[in-house]
Amino acid sequence: MQATKKDLTIKISDKIAVDTTELQLLCGCGRRTAVDIGTQAKARVQVGKRVLWSVNKVQKYLDAIATE
Repeated sequence: MQATKKDLTIKISDKIAVDTTELQLLCGCGRRTAVDIGTQAKARVQVGKRVLWSVNKVQKYLDAIATE
């Protein structure tokens, strides 16, 4: 099986869905915390064996839990 090729010309913040590594970069946290945030946001999208995270749902979740 060939590795997934990443297009480096698209910014992470402009993507609809990201993998776990990109979610870590987007949130600025470690893998476990990123997965916890994505799970709490109900942003997990599984395509076959691949797991992606909905950027829109994660952003809405973080906005909702942010203190004012």
